[in-house]
Order: sequence, then structure tokens, then C-alpha cells
Amino acid sequence: MIQKHISKNGVRIVLENIPAVRSVTIGIWVLTGSRNETEVNNGISHFIEHMFFKGTKNRTAADIAEAFDSIGGQVNAFTSKEYTCFYAKVLDTHKDHALEILADMFFNSAFDEEEMEREKKVVLEEIKMYEDTPDDIVHDLLARAAYGNHPLGYPILGTEEHLKSFTPNQLRDYIHTHYLPENVVISVAGNVEDDFIDRIDRYFGTYGSTIQRSAIKEPSFLANQIERHKETEQAHLCIGYNGLPIGAEDVYSLIILNNVLGGSMSSRLFQEVREKRGLAYSVFSYHSSFQDNGLLTIYAGTGNEQLPLLKETIENTVTGLIKEGITDKELKNSKEQLKGSIMLSLESTNSRMSRNGKNELLLRKHKSLDETIQEIDNVTHRSINQIIEHTFNQEPCTAQIAPLKN
Repeated sequence: MIQKHISKNGVRIVLENIPAVRSVTIGIWVLTGSRNETEVNNGISHFIEHMFFKGTKNRTAADIAEAFDSIGGQVNAFTSKEYTCFYAKVLDTHKDHALEILADMFFNSAFDEEEMEREKKVVLEEIKMYEDTPDDIVHDLLARAAYGNHPLGYPILGTEEHLKSFTPNQLRDYIHTHYLPENVVISVAGNVEDDFIDRIDRYFGTYGSTIQRSAIKEPSFLANQIERHKETEQAHLCIGYNGLPIGAEDVYSLIILNNVLGGSMSSRLFQEVREKRGLAYSVFSYHSSFQDNGLLTIYAGTGNEQLPLLKETIENTVTGLIKEGITDKELKNSKEQLKGSIMLSLESTNSRMSRNGKNELLLRKHKSLDETIQEIDNVTHRSINQIIEHTFNQEPCTAQIAPLKN
């Protein structure tokens, strides 16, 4: 049972008590990511995530690390296109201590200039590491191809130029503008009683803001093509199709369709591209949902000389799906795979915290496991065919990274 509390200032708290475990995971979710940035400050959401670990008015960066290590806890964070999350997993006996440290990081980060300059070097190395991984970069290029100059097309890490320009005041201004109480969800899962909500409320339920949440602009799906050349052994290809927003009525039909297309080892793309033709080691598809749109992505990497055949094989596989739909066996198997995946994912407090936090942040509602299973069971050939029509009724966007030409 998920308990929900809305503080006087608008911060939302969701708590799920799981008595059978001895751990507690606490996550702070903020509705801001690279989508909320501009061309000038692209990458600032991710850099703030880093700086929250680099010292507060009460603790140094080393103190924060030691505070969690000394209680055997795990602390981490991540930034996406639409949200940022800071979380800690600890033994249930240390949950109050973990909450106090996270609150200290959230409210009292110092943004010391010397620490900032050191951390800029760290993030710069992260960007360089990313650039050395073409099978990652190609997905960023696809976002740019799909959304153009819309912020959803921006890279989460930003660029070296932007990174070097950030100042402590820029970080504070961005937090003041975007870390609004109504944009914050505290999600807790594990061996924790309902009265823990009161302790969270004492930390997060009193701060205020006079800033109004800025509206997001819905992007248009674009059929752009982007190609880059790098020193790489393989060619990396991404193809994108218009998807569905998070919480869409037919989202499970699209998830099942994706599973049949390239979401599993028995999928059509895996069997056709890898097993039958040996064209790629890695080939898959996945669906990304955002607040007002989505993107179905196909990825594969192959030798440059095999790239034309790879494209043809993927195109033929998609054409076959459009013409024939999916079989009864594929529909049944995909439903069972999806249900199994959801149930297995709920066996850790981390995944429970993430599921509840994301649902509250983006949807403001929570479905029971039985309701979710029922929605999956309700998927039919008709709903799948409607999704096929929606997804593949226009030209896709493409992104490609190929070896340098001689």
C-alpha cells in the first residue's frame, strides 16, 4: 500500500512500507532535466547533480562520502531529459541519518568555486568518455534528428563550451527557478513506518518559492537524418519513429509491439538481423516516453560494408510488421514477458522507490500491480494494429555514426 502526503508547500511524499526487507531507499525526484534548459545553459541540470555531492555548509565532499560509507549505505544520482533524482539505500536502522544527509545536500550545497572547477574537469572527462562510445552518442544524435532545436534534442551532459561557462550564481539561479516545491517528490520504499512521512515533511515541507512553474513546449516529430564520421571499427545506426507519451492509454500496446519488434532475444529484429544473417552483435529496439510525446528507437551496429544490407533487413522487418501485424503466439508471449519483467523488478526497494517516484512526479497517480496486469491482458490485436498505424504512418528519423572515410 502506497501512502501519499502533500506538504503545505506542495512537495509530494510517497511511501511504501515493505516489512519483509531490512533496507530503505530514499529518493528525491525533481521535475527538471535537459528539457528545461536553453542552448546557453545546456548541461546545467547534470552539473548541479554532480555539485550536490561536492560539499555543503555543514559537510565537505569527503564528509558526505564517509557519512554513507560509515553506515554501509549506497548513494547516487542521475539526470534524464525530464527529471533529476538523488537517492540513498541504507539499512532501516540508518534511514533518519540518510534523510538528514540528503536534505543537507539538497538545501545547503555550497557550490564552492574551487570545487566547481575540479568537478568541471570530472564532467569533461565524462563527456570525452561518452564521445569514445559511438553506440551511446548515436542515440543523442537521434534525439537531435527527431526533435531538432527543441530542448528534447539537447544532450543531457551538455558541451565542453557550456560546462566551462557555469558559475556558482548560475547554478543557484537555476535551482531557484526549477527546484520548486511543486516540482519535488520524495519517494521512500522499504522497511519503514508511515510516521517517517512526518520526518520528511519537517525537512522538505517548509521551504517556499514565488516562482511559477514554466510551461513546457511540445515538440514536433521530425524526419531528419544525421550522419557523423569517427574513428571507429563499426557503423552505428539508429532509426526513430513517433511514439506515445508517458501515461498514454495505449502505452502497453506499444510496449508489447516493441517487444515483438526488437525488445527481446526472440524478437523479429534479433532473430532476423543477428541469428539468421549474422549482421550485428547488438541489435534491439526500445520506447522512450516523455510528458507529451515518445520515441520508438531501433539500434544496430555492424561493419561499414554491411550497413546497406543491415538497413534493408531492418526496413523489411518493419514492413512485415506493418503488413502482417503480430501473431497470436507473439502477443501471448510478449504479455507474459512484460508481466514477468514488471513483477521481478519490484523485488528491490530501489525499483519500488523509482517506480513510485516517477509515477508521482509525472502522472500523479499509482496503479496497483493487479491493475497493471489487467491493462497488459487487455491488449488485443486491434489495439496493436492501431499502434502500428500511429507509429509507422510517417517517415522515420535516422542517426548514423560511420568509420572515417579514406
